[in-house]
Amino acid sequence: MTSRQGKVVYGESNGELTDQGYARTYDIYTPKSYSPSRPMPLVLVFHGDEGSGRSISNVSQFNTLAEQKGFLVAYPDGIDQRWSLRKTSKRNIDDVSFVKNFINHLEQVRNIDSRRIYATGFSRGGILTQALTCQLSDRIAAFASVAGSLPRRLKQTCQPQMPVSMLMINGTNDQSVHYQGDEKTQKGALVSIPEAVNFWRDHNQCPAYTAKNVAFVAGNQSDAPAGSRARRDRSKVKTYSYSGCSGGSEVVQLAVVDGGHLWYGGTSSDKDVNEFNKDLGLDSTQTIWNFFERHSLPFV
Repeated sequence: MTSRQGKVVYGESNGELTDQGYARTYDIYTPKSYSPSRPMPLVLVFHGDEGSGRSISNVSQFNTLAEQKGFLVAYPDGIDQRWSLRKTSKRNIDDVSFVKNFINHLEQVRNIDSRRIYATGFSRGGILTQALTCQLSDRIAAFASVAGSLPRRLKQTCQPQMPVSMLMINGTNDQSVHYQGDEKTQKGALVSIPEAVNFWRDHNQCPAYTAKNVAFVAGNQSDAPAGSRARRDRSKVKTYSYSGCSGGSEVVQLAVVDGGHLWYGGTSSDKDVNEFNKDLGLDSTQTIWNFFERHSLPFV
């Protein structure tokens, strides 16, 4: 990886840094519109268990969108293809701390707009994204988790420094990250999706639930106010959008009715998944970027 002052590798490339005694690897995509003299937004994408930066890049197709819209996208690799949320893990790795150092590293090799750094992830990567929200709200402008939720033990101690803009995309029939949450006694238990949404709403001091600040979206249609149309259509995707929150933040939840554990709209070798995605018409990647575009950190 070259420094941002040197020759830039456009398109796909990879890099490495040392953190907490480990060599950490990542993939990065640099669009043709990138110039070392002009800061560019950055999207961090975290894979699920048994995945890699390259695999979530292939599934999400963020590179294609980055080229079209003009942003950098980076895909770090977890140690042993997993993410650790606290340093008491077997290998004494704290991936929240790693992400902070990873951002610092990327700022040395690319000219990044520090007010427009975003984080998203799938499954365990989505859970990591939620964990990052607790500690890095001063570095990351908006967050999005796909098939992820907030760990119960983290909810008890999570105190972000700033208002948090959070997008959550979850299937109501997800057998890995249960929509209704886990048993409280389960190791690594996750709260239910509605409980996680309410947590972020409370933190952001969002207005109470009213028809004015909650929108329901049917399928891939544009936002519509709460009303008979969305309910009459028995929406495949129900969207709950809470705006007017502290500091211009917002909380958005997309509930995919009967949806499972997948990146909706992503590539897959499973014919059933592809058929489901085609019928659903939801592009998680585009939806996430549309959400990110609306947010930036305040000037300091």
